[in-house]
Amino acid sequence: MAISRKPASQAPDFSGGLFKRPTTSKGLVSWLTTIDHKRIGILYFLSGIFFFVIGGLEALVIRTQLTRSGLNLISPDLYNQMFTMHGTTMIFLAVMPMSAGFFNYLTPLMIGARDVAFPRLNSFSYWTFFFGAITLNASWFLGGAPDTGWFGYSPLTSTTYSPGLAVDFWVFGLQMLGLASLLAGFNFIVTIINMRAPGMTMFKMPAFVWMTLVVQFLVILAFPAITIALVELMMDRQFGTGFFNPAMGGMPIYWQHLFWVFGHPEVYILILPAMGIVSEVLPTFSRKPLFGYPVVVMSGALIGLMGFAVWSHHMFTTGMGAVANAAFAATTMTIAIPTGVKIFNWIGTLWGGKIRLTTPMLFALGFIFMFTVGGVSGVMHSAAPADAQQQDTYFVVAHFHYVLIGGSIFGLFSGFYYWSPMVTGRMLSEKWGKIVFWVMFWGFNITFFPMHFAGLNGQARRTHSYSQELGLDNLNTLATIGSYILALGVGIFIVHVIRDVISGEKVSEDPWDARTIEWRLPLPTPVYNFDKIPNITHRDQHWFDKHPDLAHSHEHGADGAAHADDDGHSHEDEHGIHLPGQSWYPFVMSFGLFVVVFGGLYSSLLMVIVGFVITFIGCYAWAFEGIGGTHVKPKGQSWYQ
Repeated sequence: MAISRKPASQAPDFSGGLFKRPTTSKGLVSWLTTIDHKRIGILYFLSGIFFFVIGGLEALVIRTQLTRSGLNLISPDLYNQMFTMHGTTMIFLAVMPMSAGFFNYLTPLMIGARDVAFPRLNSFSYWTFFFGAITLNASWFLGGAPDTGWFGYSPLTSTTYSPGLAVDFWVFGLQMLGLASLLAGFNFIVTIINMRAPGMTMFKMPAFVWMTLVVQFLVILAFPAITIALVELMMDRQFGTGFFNPAMGGMPIYWQHLFWVFGHPEVYILILPAMGIVSEVLPTFSRKPLFGYPVVVMSGALIGLMGFAVWSHHMFTTGMGAVANAAFAATTMTIAIPTGVKIFNWIGTLWGGKIRLTTPMLFALGFIFMFTVGGVSGVMHSAAPADAQQQDTYFVVAHFHYVLIGGSIFGLFSGFYYWSPMVTGRMLSEKWGKIVFWVMFWGFNITFFPMHFAGLNGQARRTHSYSQELGLDNLNTLATIGSYILALGVGIFIVHVIRDVISGEKVSEDPWDARTIEWRLPLPTPVYNFDKIPNITHRDQHWFDKHPDLAHSHEHGADGAAHADDDGHSHEDEHGIHLPGQSWYPFVMSFGLFVVVFGGLYSSLLMVIVGFVITFIGCYAWAFEGIGGTHVKPKGQSWYQ
């Protein structure tokens, strides 16, 4: 690999000071210091899979306890900790980081960029997420996990009812995760708006990039609400304020409003990435363009906008009054329209296509079916009288799992099977992939479909046990059997993916006959992404590059060179492609915040000061770190070389 050093920056360069700038791209240090969007995407996805397994094990404990009435396999207190951490883990530590893995790896490739706008900030986002996840789960080993539910309703989170540190771990951990999400949100908005390849107008962007953009706006608008709520809860617990204490003039319901102003857009933060993935997979395996692309894009944006107008349908039973109930019932019904539009557009994409039932396609079709089931049961909650019966029953549990597992997880698995050759240069086994799909599909439906009936027949959620007189033993036994089948599917997935990544069939170019420009790259993805930034003349540029006879002459153009001189000679041809240097400082800053958090948890002023000093050193050194890096001659080096 031909490499030449870039001249040192005139600014103070800390790369040889406190921490020597890594120049190698191998070993653990390269992962701790990486600012490559592809490696960061892989770190996010692996972290998400790890916590998906952790959250799944917590779910198995819950389902085992509920197999029959009157069981006492675990204590009620441990049960409360399990369902609290299961919900928190699956939402914040599994689905969100897996989605972030796709955002990081794919977005620059799909818009023809070499990286995100702020690579070091991207690294800081990941490591802040990483230490936030450790903070959340450290409570298991330091006195017990939170047991108030993932929604943290007041007054359960007050020091009166939760006197230990468990809720404090939850509060500080979520604050770190929120900071990571906000930083990533701003980064991707700037990247998508400013770093698209020449000719890629907004309505030539892939649908997945559009959904990424909508999600980032949801993040930066929704997370401040939960940030405010968590800060106020922290003040109540640490300093005796009374934001949620009615004896001091506060209101417990105030927490619910703040939480659900965040919580319902969060549902779309979780589901829109899967919708974007399915909108890329279906056209490829139907051999048709996405039907109604502008409508799909605008419906996604409308879903994001309307997500802020429906939060109080979670609060129909809190006594808001008939006017508020009617208003939020109407908005809840209305938001089903753009969602239904997407489903009809996906069906239109399939209609008349040459469908190939590959593993990614099966997961995409499974997503459509199960998300539709979850959507229909969700619309039922727009009727306040029906919601009053279903509230806090297993009917609601069935509904949101059809949306977030049948929807989000199946969509993410579709994307994983679809884009994995780009990451590894190897094909995953179609045989084992289809086995994984069918085992997970049947396991999921056997688990959660019976919960609709259990809920309508009176089984309350978040209860350690239930009465035999309800007659729900058989439904719960069936659900528990299904949960173990679903876990078996995930286990097969992990084993066969590890095996195929090591010894699967090698591929060096697009194996799917795909449509978008990330597939024009050699596989696995080169470290520099594109040797020359492409010119975009069509929405499905890669497809029309392969099939120029299908494009009109005025719509189809050749690649352009990046930063070309007047004579057509590219600076990159002479000097190679500049890759920014690795950096310790994002990791150092995140670690400093981690120390600050633990100092706050244990009321250690010394630890807080030490943490702030570490953070300040990392920030100051980062500010004056030279650009550094290397110039690489484009010879097909992969991201891991």
